Amino acid sequence: MAAESEPDVQATLCSDLLNFSARDTALKWLQATDLPKDVYLHLARYVLKIFCRSPNPNPKNEDMLTQHILTGPMEWYLCGEDPATSIPKLEQANRPSQLCGRVFKVGEPTYSCRDCAADPTCVLCMECFLGSVHKEHRYRMTTSGGGGFCDCGDMEAWKNGPYCQKHEPNSSDPSVEDPLAHLSEDMIARAYNIFSIMVKYAVDMLTWEKEDELPAGLEPPERQDSYYCMLFNDEVHTYEQVIYTLQKAVSCTHKEAVSFATTVDRDGRKSVRFGDFQFCEQAKTVIVRNTGRQSKPLKVQIMHSSVVAHQCFGLKVLSWLGHVIGYSEGLRRVLCQVALQEGPEGENSSLADKLMLGDSKLWKGARTVYHQLFMSSLLMDLKYKKIFALQFAKNYRRLQTDFMEDDHERVMSVSALSVQLFTVPTLARMLITEQSLLTVIIRTFMDHLRHRDLQGRFQFERYTAQQAFKFRRVQSLIGDLKYVLISRPTEWTDKLREKFLEGFEAFLELLKCMQGMDPVTRQVGQHIEMEPEWEAAFTLQMKLTHITSMMQEWCSTDEKVLIEAYKQCLVVLMQCHSGFTDGEQPITLSMCGHSVDTIRYCVSQEKVSIHLPVSRLLAGLHVLLSKTEVAYRFPEQLPLCELSPPMLIEHPLRCLVLCAQVHAGMWRRNGFSLVNQIYYYHNVKCRVEMFDKDLLMLQAGASMMDPNHFLMIVLSRFELYEIFNTPDYGKRYSGENTNKDVIQQNSTLIEEMLHLIMMVVGERFSPGAGQVSASDEIKREIIHQLCIRSMAHSELVKALPEDENKETGMETVIEAVALFKKPGLTGRGLYELKPECAKDFNLYFYHYSRADQSKAEEAQRKRKRQNGEDTALPPPVLPPFCPLFASLGNLLQCDVFLGILGTVLQWTVEPSGCAWSESMLQRVLHLIGMALLEERQQLESSSEDNDVTFNFSHKISRPREAPSNCPSVLSMLETLQNAPHLEVHKDMIRWILKTFSSIKKIREQTATTPVSETGGQALEETVRDQDKAERKRKAEMARLRREKIMAQMSEMQRHFIDENKELFQQSLEELEASTSTALEHSPSLPDAVLVALGPGRTRGSEKRQVVTCILCQEEQDIKAHNKAMVLAAFVQRSTVMSKNRRRVMHDPENYDPLFMHPDLSCGTHTGSCGHIMHSHCWQRYFDAVQAKEQRRQQRLRVHTSYEVENGEFLCPLCECLSNTVIPLLPPPRACSPGISEQQNLNQWLKTISQQMNVLHSLKKKQNSSSSPDAEAADRMDETPLAEGFRPDLQPKNPYSSSIKEMLTTFGTATYKVGLKVHPNEQDPRVPIMCWGSCAYTIQSIERQLIDEEKPLFGSLPCRQDDCLNSLTRFGAACWTVSSLPAVQSHFIRLLAALVPDEQVENSPCILDVDMFHLLVSLVLSYSTVHCQDVSGLSLAAGELHLFHLVTMAHIVQILLTSVPGGTPMDQESGPEEDEEAVLSLYTVLQQYKGSACREACSGWHLWRCLKAGILPYLRCAALFFHHLNVVRPPTGLQVSGVSQFEQLCGYLCLPTSLLQLFQSNREVVDPLLQRWCGHPEMLNYMKDNQTFQRYFFLTKKYIF
Repeated sequence: MAAESEPDVQATLCSDLLNFSARDTALKWLQATDLPKDVYLHLARYVLKIFCRSPNPNPKNEDMLTQHILTGPMEWYLCGEDPATSIPKLEQANRPSQLCGRVFKVGEPTYSCRDCAADPTCVLCMECFLGSVHKEHRYRMTTSGGGGFCDCGDMEAWKNGPYCQKHEPNSSDPSVEDPLAHLSEDMIARAYNIFSIMVKYAVDMLTWEKEDELPAGLEPPERQDSYYCMLFNDEVHTYEQVIYTLQKAVSCTHKEAVSFATTVDRDGRKSVRFGDFQFCEQAKTVIVRNTGRQSKPLKVQIMHSSVVAHQCFGLKVLSWLGHVIGYSEGLRRVLCQVALQEGPEGENSSLADKLMLGDSKLWKGARTVYHQLFMSSLLMDLKYKKIFALQFAKNYRRLQTDFMEDDHERVMSVSALSVQLFTVPTLARMLITEQSLLTVIIRTFMDHLRHRDLQGRFQFERYTAQQAFKFRRVQSLIGDLKYVLISRPTEWTDKLREKFLEGFEAFLELLKCMQGMDPVTRQVGQHIEMEPEWEAAFTLQMKLTHITSMMQEWCSTDEKVLIEAYKQCLVVLMQCHSGFTDGEQPITLSMCGHSVDTIRYCVSQEKVSIHLPVSRLLAGLHVLLSKTEVAYRFPEQLPLCELSPPMLIEHPLRCLVLCAQVHAGMWRRNGFSLVNQIYYYHNVKCRVEMFDKDLLMLQAGASMMDPNHFLMIVLSRFELYEIFNTPDYGKRYSGENTNKDVIQQNSTLIEEMLHLIMMVVGERFSPGAGQVSASDEIKREIIHQLCIRSMAHSELVKALPEDENKETGMETVIEAVALFKKPGLTGRGLYELKPECAKDFNLYFYHYSRADQSKAEEAQRKRKRQNGEDTALPPPVLPPFCPLFASLGNLLQCDVFLGILGTVLQWTVEPSGCAWSESMLQRVLHLIGMALLEERQQLESSSEDNDVTFNFSHKISRPREAPSNCPSVLSMLETLQNAPHLEVHKDMIRWILKTFSSIKKIREQTATTPVSETGGQALEETVRDQDKAERKRKAEMARLRREKIMAQMSEMQRHFIDENKELFQQSLEELEASTSTALEHSPSLPDAVLVALGPGRTRGSEKRQVVTCILCQEEQDIKAHNKAMVLAAFVQRSTVMSKNRRRVMHDPENYDPLFMHPDLSCGTHTGSCGHIMHSHCWQRYFDAVQAKEQRRQQRLRVHTSYEVENGEFLCPLCECLSNTVIPLLPPPRACSPGISEQQNLNQWLKTISQQMNVLHSLKKKQNSSSSPDAEAADRMDETPLAEGFRPDLQPKNPYSSSIKEMLTTFGTATYKVGLKVHPNEQDPRVPIMCWGSCAYTIQSIERQLIDEEKPLFGSLPCRQDDCLNSLTRFGAACWTVSSLPAVQSHFIRLLAALVPDEQVENSPCILDVDMFHLLVSLVLSYSTVHCQDVSGLSLAAGELHLFHLVTMAHIVQILLTSVPGGTPMDQESGPEEDEEAVLSLYTVLQQYKGSACREACSGWHLWRCLKAGILPYLRCAALFFHHLNVVRPPTGLQVSGVSQFEQLCGYLCLPTSLLQLFQSNREVVDPLLQRWCGHPEMLNYMKDNQTFQRYFFLTKKYIF
């Protein structure tokens, strides 16, 4: 297209274009008296001759002509001479800026130094990063979204190393303040003139709103009647909608429509039609009509070609200006002056203002060009960057309002430049003081959130789609607020204090609108019908989390600001409380001789909100008063005496009670919305400014209250006051008529209340609450995460809260608390807790979820058991409180607290009490331990006993006053120490009593010994020596006791060996034999004696199987009585080996799958990823997947790639698709040799036939038990019983209940998938489908090995090997969970396919049976008959006879389906005896078949066909018996490219000459051959020439 338009353009060029002189035009401009007019005339004359002359412009010609005719004269004018000589001079004299200023493209890599960057927005381009010192530091690499630029050279962006090697300032050159000094005055004047004209021209054209007119001075000499139908981009309509509409509107092809849509999306607009007005208007009408049916239509304008031409050149001008100012910093300064010079209209009349304020009306391409010009000019000049920042701040509210109405992304808006301005510390503070930037941003934010309830709180419940869209956009203002606050001031001025506090007051107004929003009321009776909207409020909370923290950090840097902010926050909180009572009824609570006035408020009945940002901000400021010591140095300036502690704790306490009640199951009818809110309340993303601050507020309030009053209010809000104030509560709730749900709820609430007391007293690791540093707080978080399990770096980072710079502080402290374990088999390195840090473990760490607490407790108890320690988990030693919170320790010795402890212990002591739980008792013991440690700490840190006011040990040793005659806490502990039902808590009670004794000794010694520094040290050393001696004495006693026990055990072993010498000798021999066979390359066991089945089979290696669960990481032996271990597996129907895809299963409910057809039309394949789990771990995981899927579908209404409702799931480790699990089973027991002389095939068949007759008779007897035919019953009684066969014997199931459950699970899954029916574990076809899946999977793997030319053994991946191992053992065990008579019936029918049985009807023809499937089914079902045989007949012998029988049948199959052929002259003949034998057998088949049988011409051909046809069967059988009987394969089968036939025959206990099977069992075989060849279906095959399956494949992939 461009090639065709080029001659047209050249033809239309006038002679003045070809002969145009840029130099002459510039000379005219230099002499002009009205330069703007002359320049405009020049543009009016030439722009239309270059741009927009046709529907398909040529960009190359346009660029060439623009440079020659339009920008060329401007450069001549600017330089005053030839630009080719002047511009190099400018560049040589230029002093380039130390700022890099490289503007990033979308997707370009950026680098930020985590050690030196002032904030995460400070980034470097790749070139600067590689040339800087930061490449040796910790850095973060990201990809740019476009629009930013490199901060190299910016002193305020970097703490160290602000310059790379390229931008390093040259100290030898004198510093030049004014960049204009390098330009002559004439050039400055010319630059100012031409820049003013061209910038004004570009701004006027880009913001021009008239579609058919041009600004004055640009009217063309001749007006053409040509228009463009201009289509503009929006973010509402999809590509498909635009493409479809364009095809209809402008009759273009799909390819052209795609090109139009792509250009519109990239550049923001595109002309889709060129012509007269009417022609373009038609297209506009169609576009508007088609796209405006369901939403706002696409923006389309009919623009005159002259307007479009000048707008195109306007963009070229801006690009040219950006290019020109790169030559000289002086030219950059001139352009900045021009852009920011105020116009005649006054305020906001500069050219830069006009562009910014018209930003939302511009298209993408125009925005991109002028944004880049701003960044390369205004933002690169430090002087004018400040002026531009002031203008940006003045226009901020309007710019954000325009952005809210715009539909383009923020990156395309001029408001995105805020990150370049607000993150500069000096600019941010200047804008705060001069433009009240904090207040402006917050008020602008609130202006766009106008949906409030009657109390003035934000309400998101009824947001429309437009309001929701606006809410997402308004969140960008929070980002701007973060940019302003990200750098804390080091020096404050009065003006900065004033403006910051003004902004803080506006921030409090914002938080006031959030205080109490989205309140919830407990649903009683009926479940909530519709889930309320909660995500918007939490999104706002998460966005403001870092803002709140940064506000507090700013306050902490100046005492005056902190005091005033604290006062303002307290005033707003009092306004939110509305006089505190909220209209509730006042009540008085009395307990343990104390009383307090409060209000009656039930969380379970009234409204309660989880959003309390004002209370939490006050809590943060209160802690800062302590941390900065302002509370101690300026107490007179603080309104601490005006505080009402009950008011402070009220709403945070309600919120924590709400969480407790949700955990107790009292809010189930409120749906998932409340559960999700509680989750995020404790989540690491929100907890710093939610849960943690609520706890701090409770600590602040409790520190200013009487501890008894505080605890009574807590009991009241938990609705437990009546319980603990009722002496006989435990007895009252022990009756049978008591509501169990109420008891359970109350127990949970008591546990949560006790945990709250622990947190209020024990959480002292917030700087300001306890005497700790920030690093101590991070260390404690890491310690408690690593107490759960060893974690990778990424796991730890996710578990720790991030600050505004996305840093957790982990790297600074991790080496002090953890050791790094290098990557092993897991493929990732792990941090392990240092042993010395385990003493800091707190079982009730406040950031633990219930699951985390349980895992941590189990892990720590396991660690203690491994170290030989007792399993008590006492509380750790805590740091002291700061003075402002010091009174919190009195909670642990107040009367109400002692009453709570005594009550719970009294319930525990009562033998029939049901009001207590073990978890409740555990918490009480933990609290007692905390109190004792607190007392011991105070004693050890005090110089005199009288200074210690904490006397918990004395109070728990005296009887309680109420109720009367109650034993002391100490006596009840001593009673519980010997309680048999509290075995798990004995170690903890023992530790408490020991700690109590040590405290008592300290008090006694300090009371009798004069106190001095040296005396105190001596006393301490004496106590330590006594404790050490006591521990040593106990350790010695334990050692002697262990030695005595070991000696007794050794003596008992010797007696046992002496009494059972023969048995012991036999065991040793078996052990030696087992060990020798376990060595795969042992020279003492040649391949010739390796036999996989039969009485003489090689004993398998019985190695201990220890596996690890991928979910809980616990190890376990694979034993029949242990818990089930399972493999993730995927069962599916498969036709990969089908030779007849037309065969379908018409009626699955009645289909009989007992016999698999040789064409393998459809089988059931089982695969596994090989990852192992406990069955209960897998069940919990699968239940969680199901629950998650249900919740996700309810919320998102979309589906995953797997179907949970069909039992599918992803493996927890590798995410491989699975739909069931296979139980791991121990190897089958070694088969005993049985009777000394094993039966031959004939004898075995007679025995098994007798057993079959007995089973037939038994079945008929059961079926006719109700029949009146007595004669028939008598005949059945006369059936002779087989010797040693007891059909009434019921075998014992050797497996544990969990293994039996998993056997049923996998069997049912195979049945359901294989038959496409609903699961039914009672269906007798379940074991059939399992045997079939085992056989089909082995066949598919054997075929895969052949195709890949791999050896039969040793080349399978571990996952496939484990899968086959588990599958065969499962097949051998699945009958144990099925009906024994049903499986025996299957065996009878299977055997009847080979051995005639008159009582079995419709036995199949051997040509209709796949012999390997038949072999697997016969062998695996034979155990059901053998288990009732007590004659001593060997199971191994039965397996061997079945294998020989099936093998002979398969040989007959091959010969009957072979194609006669002549003897090839070029082939070597096989052994003559084999050829003669196979020819003789084939002759016998001819005799039995008569004329219907084919004639064979060659014994060689038949022998060749036989070997080729039977080899896949033998390979499959070798795999099957190897995994079933655990016999090592010969080395010849572990390599490829060698003869396999002889190796297979030896391994499978077959003669090398297979025909010997027929010769050695002729008396049995002849009748069978007659029966097989005489089957009616056989005659039909031969008579009608029906298609039958052939078995011989003369392929080179099989090595004979």
